[in-house]
Amino acid sequence: MKGVVKLKKEKAIVVFSGGQDSTTCLFWALKRFEEVIAVTFDYNQRHKTEIDCAINITQELGIVHHVLDMHLLNQLAPNALTRDDIDVRDGEEGELPSTFVPGRNLLFLSFAGVVASQVGAKHIITGVCETDFSGYPDCKDIFIKSLNVTINLAMDKQFIIHTPLMWINKAETWKLADELGALDFVRTKTLTCYNGIIADGCGECPACKLRKRGYDDYLKTKVR
Repeated sequence: MKGVVKLKKEKAIVVFSGGQDSTTCLFWALKRFEEVIAVTFDYNQRHKTEIDCAINITQELGIVHHVLDMHLLNQLAPNALTRDDIDVRDGEEGELPSTFVPGRNLLFLSFAGVVASQVGAKHIITGVCETDFSGYPDCKDIFIKSLNVTINLAMDKQFIIHTPLMWINKAETWKLADELGALDFVRTKTLTCYNGIIADGCGECPACKLRKRGYDDYLKTKVR
């Protein structure tokens, strides 16, 4: 992206899963901040491939990467992402999808704030989005703004939580990755699939369908 000036001597923490959204945010941060650190949370999620994928990406990009143990979350929040015997399904009649992990972003961003405090980082980046999402309450802009205030008060800091994807849809997220020079990287090296298949995934789960629809929609606009 032309015209982006890096904020010299400023560090950023990216909450990083190795998926499409967080990897796009990682490239977004690399364009803007002098130093970028990735933080991944191991909550004994359904597919360990997610952790491996995040490690592989950060190693390839030469980014300092912390993997934090959050197994307690797995014990507290049984759902389709933490249990093999719970099916992945969309929410029906106003219910949340079976993939919703209660408290996940609350805990992840809070712990990212602790890491940021320890390493002297002012900026925290997360790939949450209120446009193309599954209705998760902890992906909403109002939650992020509220938590930003809370973290700052709790630690007596002036962190800034950035949400580059908050108001864009999946097609626009692919466009952003392309503008960052990372379209092929994101498409071939990230893991979005609920069945743990890297790149284009299984093609059947809700995450894969959303990802593919966005990719196809972006390619239609790109050709024009």
